[in-house]
Amino acid sequence: MEPVQKKKLYVEVLDRLMAAISTSEFPPGSQLPSEKELMTMIGVGRPSIREAMLTLQQMGLIRISHGERARVINPTPEVIVDQVSAAMVMMLATNSRGLEDLKEVRLLLETGLVRIATRRATAKSLERLAETLRHLREAKGDQARFVTADMEFHAVIAEMSGNSMIAAVAKGMLEWLSRFKRDLVAVKGAERLTVEEHERIYKAIAGGDAEGASAAMADHIGRANELYSKLAGSDGGS
Repeated sequence: MEPVQKKKLYVEVLDRLMAAISTSEFPPGSQLPSEKELMTMIGVGRPSIREAMLTLQQMGLIRISHGERARVINPTPEVIVDQVSAAMVMMLATNSRGLEDLKEVRLLLETGLVRIATRRATAKSLERLAETLRHLREAKGDQARFVTADMEFHAVIAEMSGNSMIAAVAKGMLEWLSRFKRDLVAVKGAERLTVEEHERIYKAIAGGDAEGASAAMADHIGRANELYSKLAGSDGGS
């Protein structure tokens, strides 16, 4: 059997601070004690405190501003997803399977998501979705605006689910894909097809057809995934 490994000192500090945050000793919005105060309270040196604090910041649990004490952040789904965004974009750029895996996740997530959005749609949310569709039509010919409107359409559907965790993951995924998306609208016919596909999705949602909306979303993502693969292949990627 392997001997029990002794924890690094900063990990013990991290555990203490996380316990204090989770038990509301330091609730969201409050400031943590200064480094000097924490050194006295926990009985460790400055390096261990700083490393633990940096880890908390990377985890999205605190915000460190120059000249101020660290402040505890409410760990919302949006904050958590934002913390991993840079790493995800890097993975897509360097991992040969990264884009393929993300495309598969997107297909599963968005086809299920649009079913929920259809069932929970309200007059107000449908009006907002229709507005993003107008933005998409108006943006044809303007690559940057078109991509923004495209992402906005999918983001609104995510919000219509009423599930903040799903919405945060979906929006994060769209952000990760956006670096590849900009190339797709340069493909001949891509803008027209994208608008038509979005219109079919919208009509199904507005008509209360959850299965039809899911099928339309699957067709849309499937077509987009083929373009991702062609572009990646032309660039020498997977």
